[in-house]
Amino acid sequence: MSKIIHFNAFDMNCVGHQSPGLWAHPRDRSWKYKDLDYWQDLARTLESGVFDGIFIADVIGYYDVYKGNNYHAIHQAAQIPVNDPIQLAAPIALATEHLGIGITASTSFEHPYTFARRLATADHHTKGRLGWNIVTSYLESGAKNVGQTGLQQHDNRYEIAAEYLEVIYKLLEGSWEEGAVVRDREKRVFTIPDKVHEIGHHGKHFQVPGYALTEPSPQRTPVLYQAGASGPGKKFAAENAECVFVAAQTKTILRNYVRDIHARLTAAGRAPGDVRIYNLLTVIVDETDEKARARFRDYLDYVSYDGALVFMSGWTGVDFSRYQPDDLIRKVETNAIHSAIESLSEGDPNKRWTIRELAEWGGIGGMGPVIVGSAATVADELQHWVEETGVDGFNLAYAVTPETFENVVGYLVPELQRRGAYPTSYQPGTLREKLFGKGAHLQAPHPAAGYRDIEAVKRHQALLATGS
Repeated sequence: MSKIIHFNAFDMNCVGHQSPGLWAHPRDRSWKYKDLDYWQDLARTLESGVFDGIFIADVIGYYDVYKGNNYHAIHQAAQIPVNDPIQLAAPIALATEHLGIGITASTSFEHPYTFARRLATADHHTKGRLGWNIVTSYLESGAKNVGQTGLQQHDNRYEIAAEYLEVIYKLLEGSWEEGAVVRDREKRVFTIPDKVHEIGHHGKHFQVPGYALTEPSPQRTPVLYQAGASGPGKKFAAENAECVFVAAQTKTILRNYVRDIHARLTAAGRAPGDVRIYNLLTVIVDETDEKARARFRDYLDYVSYDGALVFMSGWTGVDFSRYQPDDLIRKVETNAIHSAIESLSEGDPNKRWTIRELAEWGGIGGMGPVIVGSAATVADELQHWVEETGVDGFNLAYAVTPETFENVVGYLVPELQRRGAYPTSYQPGTLREKLFGKGAHLQAPHPAAGYRDIEAVKRHQALLATGS
């Protein structure tokens, strides 16, 4: 029996997302990112294609590594302008019944106390269909513009993220007990005070002594997404994530990544089935292979060379304008996304990248592969990827939106469904229940479950502090 393949739509509250220059294509509508009807129409399309969710990326800051300035980023709308992703959750939820809504937010730029309230509010408004993509951020410009002297070192950012998540768990899982809110009109009692607890967090990076501001949302903690692929990132994912995103350029890289994550999950006391792994991918599909190739050639005419290198330089921390187009990429130690430069420079010993190839590769869909063909051709290739790597699904980027997603839903999804390799309907319940069918709340051995009895947690941490 064929393994079921899962899709997320990869988008961003901006123009063009990861296909710089394609905003100029006459059929592209990403310039409508400011309009709620655009997002609601897209969400309905994705739900008709039984996508797990729409995953909305984000970035704080702007890309100014390439040529040492942000001219080309602004000129080509390379993720600037960009709007807040979490404000899309409610309107998308109003337009759909099942689609998951994953929003990206950084642990580097917002205090966990206020962010916990924003998460819980969005989970309430979506009736439990919210996911949070946890990022640590990689742009120096973002750090400087929120008053920090510069970006924390890469590994230190994950140390801060771990404590940030501990605060979130304490607030959303432990502060308000089940049954705290009773809404008893006769007794004039809305909430039982004894069932609402201060979390008493006194850590290295955060001091949060008091109560969560919100009553428990349907999932308490939204579904946790994570995309870090460096050593510290994979450790963080194995301990916390429920959905893991990766951008592997080859099956070899992806197979090794999946094996590594599964081994780390086991070491963390979790099971491989506790996590879904999605690889970044762009699909150009049409009625026939020739029509799909013609569509792809049409898209390539709009790719921005400078725009592609704006992204690649920002993601890796390497200014690729310093090199000639035919120079080979070499590993350079930077403070940006370690996995990006590692995968390009040494991820597959059979593939060496030139700067020109890097720009051509990244011109459509970013760091992931691009698969072009008829529904049958693309379905064959996706099944090969799944069979050879063990990946659970794909985070689908677009070339032209909503066209790329409409074609996936119109051509590819029915073909995969005919093969028994794709869902035909949604499971009931919250996003967590739809994905895993194990209840709305995080359960042991996930660490979040350990914070539900917050008074026991505080007693234990008090003992540790006194050395008893």
